[in-house]
Amino acid sequence: MELKTKYHGVRHYDEKDIITFKKGIPGLENLKKYIIFPAEENEMFYILQSIEDLAIGLILVSPFNVLRDYEFKLDENKGKDLGISSHEDILIMNTVTLSSKIESITANLKAPLVININKKIGEQIILDNSDYPIKYPLFEEGA
Repeated sequence: MELKTKYHGVRHYDEKDIITFKKGIPGLENLKKYIIFPAEENEMFYILQSIEDLAIGLILVSPFNVLRDYEFKLDENKGKDLGISSHEDILIMNTVTLSSKIESITANLKAPLVININKKIGEQIILDNSDYPIKYPLFEEGA
């Protein structure tokens, strides 16, 4: 299938590439179906592109590229909801907030996207009692 995105050109995908967020993503609850692909401009970033609204594409980053020891305990019920049976089923990504100032580009480490890559279902989870910030700087000032 072909998708003509607003900002990332034409993307080709198969039905098996579609990730479903049953609850949507906070702020985008009405959009349920997405695909993920690497950002062409920078291999550190990915795009979570809605296939229902071509103007919606979220920038993502792997938390492990940001903090090597990023970890949290996934609630057992959430794990069941997502059909996760082993750590190999899981893809963790975090949304990125862009800025014209590189030192103001941040990742939301408090609310990761947890995706079962085998069943192609995901959910954004807000971590309880987490020391991870909503706006974690990706680049140091002057770097």
